[in-house]
Amino acid sequence: MPVPSARQAVAGRGHDAGRRIALAAARVLRGAGVPVRVAAVLRLRRAVADQAGLDARRRRANVSGAMGVAGGADRLWREGGPVVLVDDLMTTGASLTEAARAVSAADGPVMGAAVVAAVPRAFGSGPEPTGNARRC
Repeated sequence: MPVPSARQAVAGRGHDAGRRIALAAARVLRGAGVPVRVAAVLRLRRAVADQAGLDARRRRANVSGAMGVAGGADRLWREGGPVVLVDDLMTTGASLTEAARAVSAADGPVMGAAVVAAVPRAFGSGPEPTGNARRC
């Protein structure tokens, strides 16, 4: 399940990175015989600021309560299996935490998350990203 990005972030990149990554991963897994599907049912329920340049506290505040699950998604939980959240970059984990909260609030079984990249401090070490390092 891709973690949604703000419309302005998708427009700035020219594509939805999380969705593209989820679709590519699903193709590979299905090719290996794993029955998976991409369910883009997470929604931003309110406007959020671009996370670039925000520290961990501001990132959490920015996305807190911002995500919800589209109606009818509970059918996915019954028919499918556990949910793996997919995001392109983990900086502080604020977006993944909010996505997990939203899916769990809709009784979705969150198994974990998959990301393509993470800054070193996401694992408890390393400096805050600066400059263009924030814009992956």
